[in-house]
Amino acid sequence: MDKRDFLKLAGAGLGAAALVGTSPASGANKTVSGELENITGDAKPISTEERKARVAKAQKLMREKGIDAILLEPGSAMLYFTGIRWWRSERLTCVVIPREGEIGVVTPYFEEPSVRESMTFGSDVRAWHEHENPFERVAGILKDRGITSGKIGFESTVRFFIMDGFRKAASQYEVVSADPITLGCRMHKSKAELKLMHKANEITLRAYGEVWDKLEKGMTPDDIKALMRKAQADLGGSGIWGLALLGEASAYPHGTDQPQELTEGKIVLMDCGCSVHGYQSDISRTFVFGEASKRQREVWDTVRKGQDIAFETAKLGTPAGHVDDAVRRYYESKGYGPGYKTPGLSHRTGHGIGMDGHESVNFVHGETTKLAPGMCFSNEPGIYIFGEFGVRLEDCIYMTENGPQWFTKPPQSIEQPVGKLGPKIP
Repeated sequence: MDKRDFLKLAGAGLGAAALVGTSPASGANKTVSGELENITGDAKPISTEERKARVAKAQKLMREKGIDAILLEPGSAMLYFTGIRWWRSERLTCVVIPREGEIGVVTPYFEEPSVRESMTFGSDVRAWHEHENPFERVAGILKDRGITSGKIGFESTVRFFIMDGFRKAASQYEVVSADPITLGCRMHKSKAELKLMHKANEITLRAYGEVWDKLEKGMTPDDIKALMRKAQADLGGSGIWGLALLGEASAYPHGTDQPQELTEGKIVLMDCGCSVHGYQSDISRTFVFGEASKRQREVWDTVRKGQDIAFETAKLGTPAGHVDDAVRRYYESKGYGPGYKTPGLSHRTGHGIGMDGHESVNFVHGETTKLAPGMCFSNEPGIYIFGEFGVRLEDCIYMTENGPQWFTKPPQSIEQPVGKLGPKIP
């Protein structure tokens, strides 16, 4: 169905709801007035009990790998393990998770009441004044847990001044990477996490249906992004982000500064997402405004086949890099590439996703990590033809005991370019 046919369906009350697999009569995503309504009422945040279990798992991994404690800065890792929402500044706030015993928190004295308010469990908060060395507080937590020497893990995202400050204040410890611990926990999502990601993806997919319904000649990328931002917000998404590229700009995966305006027959490439209780969606869609040309259709169909090849290759126990290799072999058989060259797929086939939009592990050549239950990935092969246009389709998947499953099911044709929601997670 082309755009004109779609608008006829929309006028009959079918439009976006038909494309995302929601009955328009159900009222699942619209109020009587036609405005979108918040669909996150049934989304449950991560419980304190689950966060405590994450800490226990991290401690088990530390004992197995010979790491005595890990230090976390504010950000997704700190939130993942403790529920503490804080920000990074030049003043140290951190969480120490020892291999045994209670977590400890270090923060400036004047921030302590606010930090305690954000805590979901634990009571050991060590405050420091502006003239004091905060790393001595970190060392104090370690000593009180019986850790007077050994290996202390720092995530790859921890800033240098923190590692350097700790080394100088507590030289008896060895600084090592905490990534084997944090990734060993965060790569494998629980059912509660998967449900939140499913909801975030539902929001973004329904928003795409709204935007596709409202594209008009003369729109700019900012106009289109504003529609998408409003739709996701109305549906209950937070942390909303988005990209819209028109025509030739779609050939460059993250865009250009060229002036862009929507005209008949022009490609619209969008990459958008949001979060629900801290868990993210990431969906890309490529539309054609009006009638698609033969070349646009051929490229779109090739990319769509690439998604299926990635999904079919993503079996339990398969090294993640093999997924990327399989898509690239198919593209090369169609004359694209070779490898990462253009015209073709110039970026990895997919990335890990969860609380962060990009997490380890990736679908990229050479990645040897084997796929296991609970891992989540974007599946986003694209084809980019510099000077002409690009096509990217992106839906996220999660690994189950029986193999991969879609959070959102990809569209089946360029005429019906939105797709459907994947199965509900029981």
